[in-house]
Amino acid sequence: MTSKPRNVSIVRRDLLASFVVFLVAVPLSLGIAVASGAPVAAGLVAAVAGGIVAGLLGGSPLQVSGPAAGLTVLVAELVQTYGWRATCTITMLGGLVQLALGAGRIARAALAVSPAVVHGMLAGVGAVIVLAEVHVVLGGSPQQSAVANLRELPGQLARPDLPTALLGGLTVLILLGWSRLPRGGRLRLVPGPLPAVAAATTAAWALALPVPRVDLPDSPLGGWSAPVLPHGPPLGVAGAVVSVALVAAVASLLCSVAVDRIRPAGVPPADLDRELRAQGAANAVSGLLGGLPVAGVIVRSTANVDAGGRTRLSPVLHGVWVLVLALACAPLIERVPLSALAALLIVLGVRLTDPARVRDLRHHREAPAYYGTLAGVVLLGLGEGVLVGIAIMAVMALRRLTRLSVRTEELVPVPGDGPAPPRRHVVVEGTFTFLGVPRVTRALREIPAGCGVDLDLNVDFMDHAAFDAIHQWRIAHERQGGRVDIDEVHETWYERAVTGDMTQPGKAAPPARWWAPWENRRRRPEAELDAPETSPADVLLNGIREYHGSTARLVRPIMSELAMKQKPQHLFITCVDSRVVPNIITASGPGDLFINRNVGALVPRHGSRTPDDSVSATVEYATNVLDIKTITICGHSNCGAMAALLAGGTEVEHLTGLSRWLRHGNHSLARFLSTDPDGWDEPPLTRLCKINVMQQLDNLLTYPWLQERVESGDIELVGLYLDISTATVEVLDRANGTFARVPDEIPNTRTLT
Repeated sequence: MTSKPRNVSIVRRDLLASFVVFLVAVPLSLGIAVASGAPVAAGLVAAVAGGIVAGLLGGSPLQVSGPAAGLTVLVAELVQTYGWRATCTITMLGGLVQLALGAGRIARAALAVSPAVVHGMLAGVGAVIVLAEVHVVLGGSPQQSAVANLRELPGQLARPDLPTALLGGLTVLILLGWSRLPRGGRLRLVPGPLPAVAAATTAAWALALPVPRVDLPDSPLGGWSAPVLPHGPPLGVAGAVVSVALVAAVASLLCSVAVDRIRPAGVPPADLDRELRAQGAANAVSGLLGGLPVAGVIVRSTANVDAGGRTRLSPVLHGVWVLVLALACAPLIERVPLSALAALLIVLGVRLTDPARVRDLRHHREAPAYYGTLAGVVLLGLGEGVLVGIAIMAVMALRRLTRLSVRTEELVPVPGDGPAPPRRHVVVEGTFTFLGVPRVTRALREIPAGCGVDLDLNVDFMDHAAFDAIHQWRIAHERQGGRVDIDEVHETWYERAVTGDMTQPGKAAPPARWWAPWENRRRRPEAELDAPETSPADVLLNGIREYHGSTARLVRPIMSELAMKQKPQHLFITCVDSRVVPNIITASGPGDLFINRNVGALVPRHGSRTPDDSVSATVEYATNVLDIKTITICGHSNCGAMAALLAGGTEVEHLTGLSRWLRHGNHSLARFLSTDPDGWDEPPLTRLCKINVMQQLDNLLTYPWLQERVESGDIELVGLYLDISTATVEVLDRANGTFARVPDEIPNTRTLT
């Protein structure tokens, strides 16, 4: 009895969403057609074909297809080279190629194109659109290339057509102002392009401005004539067909993936192969009827989701509304100034160069491919620019696959152990091939003769040239009186090459993600599903067995050196929370950290009324016996101890020992209550967790003997905060009382070769 009202509600939402998308699609379709050098009606034909055909057959129910700005440059080149009717044939053949690719179920392969190249291509297309449409806004005509447009721009700026430029400026102002309206307001329900173009059209009509306008043919959809075969070299025509098919396919599939990430509950996931076949059918129909190439458009698709679209009825109806408009409102469309459409495309072109994309790509060091593709599209053309980007990504991928780092440091003898021969520690990390041999051999040859060497090979692959270089150097160095100890962290490439056994080793390899919780790494075969559950004690023992089988042999040389002494430089005080693992977040190993863990990472103040010597004993031993140089207080997010303090201790009052211990956190709570929250853009619990780190560092300074060492510079105090949800660590700036993420770059390194 509830299905019918629900279906009616969904239909109502789809109707509203389809009308919103229709309002977005019409001005964009007209503008893209003008920018492509195609008949204006071609944009409407493509919008109808994309909406109805791709909407009915597509595998992404909420994706809206139509003419896309990312194809503008490609279509303009085809129109100039082959003519419009031949371009329609190329579009139709490109659709058939997409149908074949979809039938071959290789849609996922299209996603292998790096996003850096795709976004660089879109940014390049945006730059080309802006350079061309600026001339239209100023009352001129675009040139044949982006370089020519840029060269002629100063002259066009010096001789603008004032009425045309004013209408273009009005369109841009309304678009920018509309985007700044409050979200959720009634005006934001109307897409910005519609009022912008409507205002420019009304102004041109009311003031009777003599400006160029949209010119539709006698038939509202442009009539129909049979496609013609392109005249030109067969390879060139074939390349054009493949370019249209692949560029439109990649754009559509990336749009499908993006829409799939924001699809509401109840909407089925995207079927990319089906979507590719639907795009092929839409392009075949659009080309046959005289329309532009069709692709999934993220602007319209996002508008569809935001407006409440829930089924494929919404994109289909949007195509129907475009058809109705083209048949019934041709005289109204012909009143639209071309400068208004050009201004709309300028804003769209600027948005294609999304700076946020560049920031993300810089984080992954893929910005060179983005900029290379952008420059290639602007200077050479769309296809050439994409090839430039792909080539850059290939070079970067090859460089990463062969990346190798070599670190050399002098091992300082431990004071009090007597004279010791000089030793060097060399760490080779990465993929060790013949390309890295010069770098490694250069570092090894700088080691003095007779010097002891600890060589760590942390490599995932070693070819014969690399092995031979290491082996020959080892023989020569030992012949001169030196001693070489080689430890292999991953596969035993060197050991197997020495013994001649190059088969896959039979040892139990450390599991991937060895640092993950036990539950994440347990894999029970189907035959054991009916077996009784493993007890917690057995899980612990299984972990020890895994350690013995895979890790013990790797750390045994280190542990044997540490067996009789420890010399840590850092005292690390943190919470007992099981999610805080000091050795992981500091990338440290045995012998590096002297650790004290307690509930809340608290340090009782000197002379506290609630005495507790456990922390002070740790600090005394670390400073007076181990002579540590750094004391770190590390707090973390969602700390249960801090939550209990915020709640006034009522939740743990039945736990007498814990309640007594939490009294040491009262100073943190008092500091929290006296701190102005306006300077913090964080929830109360997060603020208290960070303030607690500051307070515990101050508590350490209540010990007079420790304060003297800190003031003299013998000991440094450090505050850290672990955000568990993002797995990132922030460091405290004690002077400003603020936390900031630990920088990725290390300002000072010891010796690097």
